[in-house]
Amino acid sequence: MNPPLIGVSTSVTVDRYPERAYVNAAYLGAVQQAGGIPVLLPPQLEPSARAELLKRLHGVLLTGGGDVDPARFGEAPHSTTADVSAARDGLEIELTRRAIETRTPLLAICRGLQVLNVALGGSLHQDIPSAPGSPLDHSQAALQGRSRSTAVHQVKVQDGSRLAGILGSLEVEVNSFHHQAIHRLGRGLKDVAWAPDSIIEGVELVDDSRFVVGVQWHPEELVGHDPTARNLFRALVERARERPATG
Repeated sequence: MNPPLIGVSTSVTVDRYPERAYVNAAYLGAVQQAGGIPVLLPPQLEPSARAELLKRLHGVLLTGGGDVDPARFGEAPHSTTADVSAARDGLEIELTRRAIETRTPLLAICRGLQVLNVALGGSLHQDIPSAPGSPLDHSQAALQGRSRSTAVHQVKVQDGSRLAGILGSLEVEVNSFHHQAIHRLGRGLKDVAWAPDSIIEGVELVDDSRFVVGVQWHPEELVGHDPTARNLFRALVERARERPATG
């Protein structure tokens, strides 16, 4: 089989000119290192172009970025809410639901995990320092200017979970660049990994016939030295090889 096409969601500038769609190169490198071909999915795509691309994908990667609009889970925005893009939220929620419906393998990273949760009816802690609070610095603020591949805390993974099987470990050292986190789990999701402060760091679908996995850290920045990070992208690409595009 030819290398599978992996749709990669992009960030988008908010209230800045010129408008841009962009993604950190580390995502593209991680997908290609695992044997896939990344295909960017910017929110600016016309509906017809979007539909045509989605039919051809073998897998989906939801990337990090700005906050999900709290209105999508029935809340007013917190004072720290930033970089909300209605267009990006709409595309990624549609993409998530379509991937689940069509059994397209999906890996969700950081914001992507939060999008996955909201798409399935869950909610978010809008600002961890405000509520629920934590002794951990999940935004890695103390390390600003240092490598994004620096690990700052441990994550424990549930034995017997799909995520544990993919990672090949029940404990991983992770980086951290988020101020929001899962609060109420979405329908059909189970939490399978946690930070020391009990913040949810990993989820997967209860229905394990569908490959849907989300992590709160940024494994794309760790693939150079961490085999568990490489295993995540390898698992996505290998599962994508097993299925045809949706046509």
